[in-house]
Amino acid sequence: MVADTPDAWRAAGFAVDGCACRVGAVRLQLGAHGRGVTAWSLSGISGGDEIDGLPAAVPATESPAPAAVHPNGALSLDHLVVTSHDVERTVAALVGRGLEPRRRWVSGDRRYTFFRVGEAILELIGPDQPDGHSRPARFYGLAFTVADIDATAALLGERLGRVKDALQPGRRIATLRPEAGLSTAVAFMSPGRGAIP
Repeated sequence: MVADTPDAWRAAGFAVDGCACRVGAVRLQLGAHGRGVTAWSLSGISGGDEIDGLPAAVPATESPAPAAVHPNGALSLDHLVVTSHDVERTVAALVGRGLEPRRRWVSGDRRYTFFRVGEAILELIGPDQPDGHSRPARFYGLAFTVADIDATAALLGERLGRVKDALQPGRRIATLRPEAGLSTAVAFMSPGRGAIP
């Protein structure tokens, strides 16, 4: 579930059906109260209503609509970003619910851990060592793979930041600016191999 109105997502170049938007295998339920990503639903994950503070949504009961053709060129959800003040605590909570860390690395004082969740990647970011805050993990944002990053940039114009090289070799990325009207942090990436197999 994500905040912001269907009209705001439509203005960012997404094809919206009612209060939902299907990108690849992922269905975004739009218009949730709050800001940004507010909850998730993962098939095949064992019980409970949250994972280290990440709220769960009730899964949709209707049959999933086919993936749409989006004016911004979005093909799939590349990754969902989660932040934590204590990465190992959040990793343990995710592992306890059946997810498996697939790749980890440390860059400077930041620790990155990646999980495969369906066709997308869960990217967990936090300090290399717990920073003393006891706050739970939180959703940060979404990155979508697009067919042609330059075409996406042309469509969105000033609403999109500069297209630059991504951390993944051979890929490029650009971030939607706050002026685009979404409280959800959104990035668009060129096609290519993801961070984990």
